[in-house]
Amino acid sequence: MYTIAALYHFTRFQDPAALQGPLKDLCLSQGVTGSLLLAGEGINGTIAGSRAGIDAVLAHIRALPGCADLEWKESSAQDQPFGRMKVRLKKEIVTMGQPDVDPRARVGHYVDPADWNALIQSPDVAVIDTRNDYEVAIGTFEGAVDPKTESFRDFPTWWEANKDRFHNKRIAMFCTGGIRCEKSTNFLIGQGVEDVYHLKGGILKYLEEVPQEDSTWQGECFVFDGRVSVGHGLVEGPHKLCHACRRPILPEDRARPEYEEGVSCHLCIDETSEADKTRFRERQKQIALAKARGEQHLGRTSDA
Repeated sequence: MYTIAALYHFTRFQDPAALQGPLKDLCLSQGVTGSLLLAGEGINGTIAGSRAGIDAVLAHIRALPGCADLEWKESSAQDQPFGRMKVRLKKEIVTMGQPDVDPRARVGHYVDPADWNALIQSPDVAVIDTRNDYEVAIGTFEGAVDPKTESFRDFPTWWEANKDRFHNKRIAMFCTGGIRCEKSTNFLIGQGVEDVYHLKGGILKYLEEVPQEDSTWQGECFVFDGRVSVGHGLVEGPHKLCHACRRPILPEDRARPEYEEGVSCHLCIDETSEADKTRFRERQKQIALAKARGEQHLGRTSDA
């Protein structure tokens, strides 16, 4: 079994580039794979490996400036959920494109998973899913508003166009692990909204801690690794990725006439040209050849 650790931490890194090499070298030496993002505002990512390897990397991260109180969420997987290890430098560890947003200054009220149901069932509370449209499509909380955004960067524009819908409402927001809500709650506070709440630890913590019989979650939760989706108890879900559009699809979707492995699915068949599909078929051919040789094709990694 592989141990998976999902983490983020907002802190001030004066020189993120100086942290990149030692962190990646440690991950590689410990056999840890996944993806970590470093920026001036902190660190974010998901990694997988042996228990000892994950412990070594987490200890290293906790020793970075301002990261002593790092929190993370753990789960496990039977198969390796990532193809390789990437440590990347970014302008933001989660991209919102709002330079004035600073979660270190102030965020909304944290709500523990055990208290979440009572909050979102209050008549004066509007519940907003801050994730992308393809994530919401496979699961969300009962009664949640879906902004239908293609990326988190679209959220401020959506809010500006829809804020009047939420007049005199308390706002409760949630996302996969909590990081997007750190920024979205700070953004709303900056827009003058005072009663803002968010699910502590995100959907993953809720699915881990709240019994299924008490849950208001419907469907599966999309995750950015080889498992694709998880359900209650963080058990791996039924979804696989369409490697053409990177959207989650169910096993029965692979039997539809629109599906061609690595080329198209029913969600994206009309979104690409025949030239694109020809290129995808060639890529799929190279993937098959690499697999036959027992090699990993870099065009197909579970963390792409």
